[in-house]
Amino acid sequence: VNPSCFGVFVSLLSRGHVIAALFDTDNTLLRVDTAMSWTKSLYGRGELPRRMLAKAIYWSTLYKLAVLDMEAVFARLAETIAGDLERDLIAKTDVWYKDHIAPYVAPAARVAIEHHRRLGHAIVLATGSTIYAARAVAKDVAIEHVLASELEVDASGVFTGRASAYCFGEHKVTLAAAWAERQGISLAESYFYSDSYN
Repeated sequence: VNPSCFGVFVSLLSRGHVIAALFDTDNTLLRVDTAMSWTKSLYGRGELPRRMLAKAIYWSTLYKLAVLDMEAVFARLAETIAGDLERDLIAKTDVWYKDHIAPYVAPAARVAIEHHRRLGHAIVLATGSTIYAARAVAKDVAIEHVLASELEVDASGVFTGRASAYCFGEHKVTLAAAWAERQGISLAESYFYSDSYN
């Protein structure tokens, strides 16, 4: 903790809560649409047929109009990787982040993160993206806490084809509230940065 903020931090702890700053990813922490970037990356590698690229563009449009059923789309996408190894997706995500996303971290977001860190606030990435994309972002900008959509993985490290957690819409609110309760965070006194799509 920054020494100049230590007294404030201790005071908040003694009252039983701490303040958080929660950051969304797309068009907030990042100046890019990660879902479309991931889709184009897979298409460029020959891992996605043209019809899926077209479908992704269609879904992206519906999402921006706030009329997309995110649960149904996420569940459908989870089914497409049933039987794949989690470690392969982690490796692919790390390469994608380095090559296609890292240059698009918004400078203003880095400033905001450091501002909240100096104040002793808990810094959280709260995104509808998968935990794999979210962890890559969080690692790069030194965010310790991550709330994201998750895919079910069996004991042998293979995707089952099902989602295990959603982090968009009302699900994001529920996950953030549960996390805040576990951490002793007052969401009423906290900050949330988002483009407000989900």
